[in-house]
Amino acid sequence: MLTSPVDDSNILFHLLNYSTFCLCLVSKVPSIVLVARAKSSKGFSLKGLLLELTGYVVFVTYQIHHAAPSSTFLEYPILIAQDTVLLQLILYYNGKAKHSLIYIALFVGGWKLVTLQDWIIDLAMSLCTLISASSKFASAQCLYQSKDSSGVSALAWSISCYTCLARMFTTIMTTADIQVLTRFAVLSSLNGFVLAMIFHYRRDVKKVE
Repeated sequence: MLTSPVDDSNILFHLLNYSTFCLCLVSKVPSIVLVARAKSSKGFSLKGLLLELTGYVVFVTYQIHHAAPSSTFLEYPILIAQDTVLLQLILYYNGKAKHSLIYIALFVGGWKLVTLQDWIIDLAMSLCTLISASSKFASAQCLYQSKDSSGVSALAWSISCYTCLARMFTTIMTTADIQVLTRFAVLSSLNGFVLAMIFHYRRDVKKVE
């Protein structure tokens, strides 16, 4: 992967980097708080979360493997940690806490597998966009079926929209990796779609009330 140096005086680049990192420090906290308070994962897609977590792991592994600037993916270990906490909560409230060990084993085993050969991690990255997009579709499907977005954080999805858009610009300024750019473009659109669904179902609930 070719990387192009960014001038230290490029204020936009650093603003996007720092704002993305800071927002990602707390991006999943609203969702974690909502699930913990409700003691329920109603409207929250477990399949979507698992796919999102898979996409995060593959993406950060690909970036590290190809020596991309650490500033362009530094938030991903934090997102992985927050998704892991959210996964534990959802499994606990669904009465499936024991399944967490199985998921941990699968993720660790999968991570080891994709790092065995260059072609495997490159193929995994090619599928990463599809995996991450599938996670958004799963979340949208769960919302559509439940018609209830009370357990889903609009703030968390808004942060996801912003950070994906920000990463599109930082990628253009650094590696210009087509696979990475495509991923962020697709996810930005789908994040916006899910966010629109969240607001739509909340408006419907208010009308009923």
